[in-house]
Amino acid sequence: MEDIIELLQERNVEVPVPLDLPDEDDLVEIEEQILISLPDEYKHFLLEVSDIVCGSIEPATVADPSSHTFLPELAATAWDIGMPREYIPICEHAHGYYCITQDAAILLWQHGDTIEDEWPSIWNWAKDVWLES
Repeated sequence: MEDIIELLQERNVEVPVPLDLPDEDDLVEIEEQILISLPDEYKHFLLEVSDIVCGSIEPATVADPSSHTFLPELAATAWDIGMPREYIPICEHAHGYYCITQDAAILLWQHGDTIEDEWPSIWNWAKDVWLES
């Protein structure tokens, strides 16, 4: 995990308006808004690397409600189009969403309830998908 965090930090692109990292209070607020607990591994991911911009995909964020990647908005849209409520979207995909399960596995959910790919943890997903995008 630490080596993946370092790789992400090395590839972080400087942007005119940088993203903010959330704090524990932000995470509690998000859980209250989406009415579901975030898996501990996802909380750690959000606290450590959700301010990083790299590659072509944009993981969900929780520190700025006006962001187009704000988790409650992303979740509302994903659940509205049919993604099961027990999944939490972590990133929009061209034909669906990467999402995290309550046991912290990452799935690629596509419209029509199709699960295309799976990763054992968000850190594996970050290495295999986010860093390679």
